[in-house]
Amino acid sequence: MTENWGFSKPDPELYHRIAALERDEALSLIAAAEACSNACQAVKLAAIAALGDAESVAKEVALELHYGARQAEGQVFLARDLAQRLPGTFEAMKRGELDPYRASKVADQTSVLSDEQAREVDARVAGKITTRDPTSVRRLVNRTVARVDPDGYARRCEERKRSRSVQLCHEDEGMATLYAYLPAEIAATIYARVDRVARGLRGNGEERTLDELRADVFSDLCLGVAGEVEPPRAEVFVYLDFLTWTGLRNEPAELAGHGPIPAQLAREIAANATIRRVITDPMTGTPIEVGRHRYRPPTATKELVQVRDRECRVPGCHRPVQACDLDHVEPWAQGGGTHSTNLCGLCCRDHRLKDEPGWQHRMTGTGVLEITTPAGRTYRSQPEPLTTAA
Repeated sequence: MTENWGFSKPDPELYHRIAALERDEALSLIAAAEACSNACQAVKLAAIAALGDAESVAKEVALELHYGARQAEGQVFLARDLAQRLPGTFEAMKRGELDPYRASKVADQTSVLSDEQAREVDARVAGKITTRDPTSVRRLVNRTVARVDPDGYARRCEERKRSRSVQLCHEDEGMATLYAYLPAEIAATIYARVDRVARGLRGNGEERTLDELRADVFSDLCLGVAGEVEPPRAEVFVYLDFLTWTGLRNEPAELAGHGPIPAQLAREIAANATIRRVITDPMTGTPIEVGRHRYRPPTATKELVQVRDRECRVPGCHRPVQACDLDHVEPWAQGGGTHSTNLCGLCCRDHRLKDEPGWQHRMTGTGVLEITTPAGRTYRSQPEPLTTAA
C-alpha cells in the first residue's frame, strides 16, 4: 500500500527481533499480525466495493493486483456481499477479528438468499464466527440459513439430489480417483461400514495401513468379491429434537460429520436401519449419564460420549467421532474414571498429540475440554448445542 494512505513497511530490524522471541511472545505477534492483515483486507474489499457494479471492475482489479480472472471475480463478489448484504461480518473484518476466507464462507452460504434473508442470517451469526475455524463457520451459517429459509433449504436439498453422480479421474503411475457425489446420509453410511470392516481387519500380522484397508474393503464390496462381512450397523447418527421427530415443528436436524439437513429428510432417514436416530430434549438435548468402573467403556457410555461429541474434540478437527478413539482425559493410570465426564473423542493424530511434552488436557464439570499448549495457552472445546429452545 502507498504511503498516501498511511501504510508503511515494517522496520527490517523487526525480523531479527522476531527470531529471538519466546514461544508465548511469538504467538502473540502471530495473532497481532493476523488482526492487522484482516483489517487491511477489509480496507481492500471496501475499496473494491467502492469501484461500483460495472462488469469490468473484476478485470480492472485483476490488472492492478496481478490476479487471475477467477480470483479477481471472487474478490469483487465478496466485496459487494460484505458491503451490501453482510454488514455484521464486514464489521468483524474491519476490527481484525475475521479473515477473508472465513468471511467468504458466510457469503457463499447466503448467496442463495434474498438480501433481507442474508442480512437476517448475518445478524444471527456475526457475533459467533470470529472464534470458529472455516468449517465450523460454514456449518453454523448453513444451519442458520436452514432456519431462516426452511422451505428453500429443503427444496435446494431435493434439487441437489438430482445431480448425484459417479465420476472416474485417471491419475499418474497406474492410479485413478473414483468420485461418488451422493446424498450425505448415504455417503456417511457407506463410509461408516467400510471403516468399521477395515478396522476389524487390523492386527494378526496385518501390514496394510488403515487407509489401505479401507480402499481394499471398498473395492471388494463394490466388486462383490468380499468375503463374509458383518451386516451394516447403526454407526451414523442423525440428531433431531422430539418435537421435530413428532412433526410438531420443523427445526433443521443434524447429520453427524456433515451438518444440518431438513426436518422432513431427517424424519425419513431416521427410519433407515443403518442410521441411528438420536431424539433429543427440545429444550436442552442433554443425554443421561450411564457408566461403569472399568477401563474399557461399556457400550452405553461409549455411545453416550459419541452422541455428545459428534466429532474430534480438538478445535478445528472435524473427524466424526465414530472414527476416533475414546480417550481418558485424566489418564486411567492416574486415577481417571471411565465415565462420560472423563472421556472424549480424539482422532488418532490429536490423541498422539496429547502425549507430547508440554500438552495438557482437562475436562471441566460442565463437559468443556481445556487444552493447554507448550506455550501455556489454553483453548476450550465444547460440542455445539444439539437443539434450539422450543
